[in-house]
Amino acid sequence: MQQAERSQSESYFWPVVWAVGLHVLMFAMLFVSFAFTPELPPARPVVQATLYQLQSQSQATTQTTQKVAGEAQKTSAPQFETERLEQKKAEEQKQAQAEAQKVAAAKKAEEQKQAEEARKAEAAKKAEAEKTAEQKRQADIAKKRAEEEAKKKAAEEAKKKAAAEEAKKKAAAAEAAKKKAAEDARRKAAEDQKAAALAELLSDNVQNQQALAETHGDQVAGNLDDLIIKLITENWQRPMSARRGMSVELLIQMLPDGTVTNASVSRSSGDAPFDNSAVAAVRNVGRIPEMQQLDRATFDRMYRQRRVIFKPED
Repeated sequence: MQQAERSQSESYFWPVVWAVGLHVLMFAMLFVSFAFTPELPPARPVVQATLYQLQSQSQATTQTTQKVAGEAQKTSAPQFETERLEQKKAEEQKQAQAEAQKVAAAKKAEEQKQAEEARKAEAAKKAEAEKTAEQKRQADIAKKRAEEEAKKKAAEEAKKKAAAEEAKKKAAAAEAAKKKAAEDARRKAAEDQKAAALAELLSDNVQNQQALAETHGDQVAGNLDDLIIKLITENWQRPMSARRGMSVELLIQMLPDGTVTNASVSRSSGDAPFDNSAVAAVRNVGRIPEMQQLDRATFDRMYRQRRVIFKPED
């Protein structure tokens, strides 16, 4: 009985060894390929396949094989669970790394976005500063142009005002000259009228004096008047402006010995060169000795100051 059981055990030994070895080899292959392949289904189908191949054996062999497979499965289950946990841990680490990379990429993208926004903000700030500077420059140019225009306008206004003042002064000067000319003409007419009346009066005085001299039997005064006119005429230098119809009244001052002390114009002819030539002629006479023929009273009355009307035609 024991021999029969021993022979029966020996007949099961090698098949069991082969089955266990086959399972160990398969588990080794699975362990090597774990890092390179996705998670594989449990090795149960292989055991089932192995068992399926051994179905042709006897019932005892089948039972023994199943028992060995169950033991092997029990032995390999903790190892498989460990491997599965390690694989899961590796996958979790990979997912964590992927998540970390994703977070890092998002952070980097956010940093790049913020840097880009900062760059855009800096560029906008710079553009705004340049725009402000340009606006200020344009405002300064406009202000300077306005100031120049204001200065130019003020200069033109001043020029116009000066021209208006000058025109006003010229008009006033012309008006003054016109008034002066009219006043001079009026004064000359009045002087001519006065001179004519005075000449007539002097003529009457001369006639009265001659009549008085004739009455007293003294004709010296008339002769002295003719002598004075003759001496003035001889010392007169005719100017270019002298014309017929001109007349100048002279006031001659003398001493009793006949010395001419002064000669001046008492009524002008209106022509200065002619007046000056008559005054120079009287002064050039110098002395009239014939005045000593008069008595002192007659000289003082008639010749200390003597008015003479001088004409070019004389």
